[in-house]
Amino acid sequence: MIRLLLAAAISMIVSLFGTRYLIRFLTRHRLGQPIRDDGPEGHRTKAGTPTMGGAAIVVGAATGYVLSHVVVGGIYTRSGIIAMGAIIGAGLVGLLDDWIKVVASRNLGLNKRAKIVGLLAVSAAFAVLITQFTSVHTSISFTRFDSPGLELGQLAWGVWAVLLILATANAVNLTDGLDGLAAGAGGLGYAAFTIIGFWQFDHYGAYDVSHALDLAVVSAAMIGGIVGFLWWNAAPARIFMGDTGSLAIGCGLAVLALTTNTHLLLPVIGGLFVIETGTVILQVISFRGFGRRLFRMAPLHHHFELRGWPETTVIVRFWILSGLCTAVGLGLFYADAVNTGIVDSITRATP
Repeated sequence: MIRLLLAAAISMIVSLFGTRYLIRFLTRHRLGQPIRDDGPEGHRTKAGTPTMGGAAIVVGAATGYVLSHVVVGGIYTRSGIIAMGAIIGAGLVGLLDDWIKVVASRNLGLNKRAKIVGLLAVSAAFAVLITQFTSVHTSISFTRFDSPGLELGQLAWGVWAVLLILATANAVNLTDGLDGLAAGAGGLGYAAFTIIGFWQFDHYGAYDVSHALDLAVVSAAMIGGIVGFLWWNAAPARIFMGDTGSLAIGCGLAVLALTTNTHLLLPVIGGLFVIETGTVILQVISFRGFGRRLFRMAPLHHHFELRGWPETTVIVRFWILSGLCTAVGLGLFYADAVNTGIVDSITRATP
């Protein structure tokens, strides 16, 4: 528990002060975010706001993860190192995209193919390393490795891992359209995986996740990084996370789901990201197939903006929705522990 709190505290402090430095540096060098021409009219006032703030999240999380082990003498595990490496890798892909945007002064950055290739390289490297150097289970799972326990084998599981990382990273990226929206929702998701990881560590025999505590430390470090960044990113934002943050946050959520054997629970915990992505898919299908738009603008948060909701109202209500999804996900995880007798066995073992 001390390691979790320490990782979160260190990463929050580093992110808090690191974001402040980034704002000064980026403002001084006039490296601001271009705004889409087809976006909501109210967003035009945000043009020039510093971006790439996600770098503070990633650096803060990595620092918190490393120093928490140094301070308490913890053991670095292969799972934790590979998970944090994937987060850093996705963040670097996003950083390159953000850098091109601000230098070229256009809201395009890397083209879609280049961004996908970068994420593909990161996710493929994760899949190979995690299957070759850890004892991760290669089955499709909901709350445990044997639930439902459909064994895929290393190759098919690797493909599944790549697809899950790509989907989640892009889902968070699509959600990142309002001040603090994606960061707040991502923080709630990491809170869930911190609890799940610590629970699995405490009940290893039922879950067989050998590095669960270290994975919980990774998750706690990401919470701290996000909270420190949110201090400056809350509406009206003084800095945006950019693709640096959204790709890193999305990749990290998928990586933690894969390593804690909760793949199919991820869409529940990250329900807001699923909804936002779903509205984009439905909008494209409707417009291309029938020439009609289902929403005034997709993703969904822009639809409500154009309906007259103030930005802060959309953000807070979507945070509430994300919190509900997280609560349902944790409820399902705990319900499984009750139904399988894990909780009962704990109660009987308690003197």
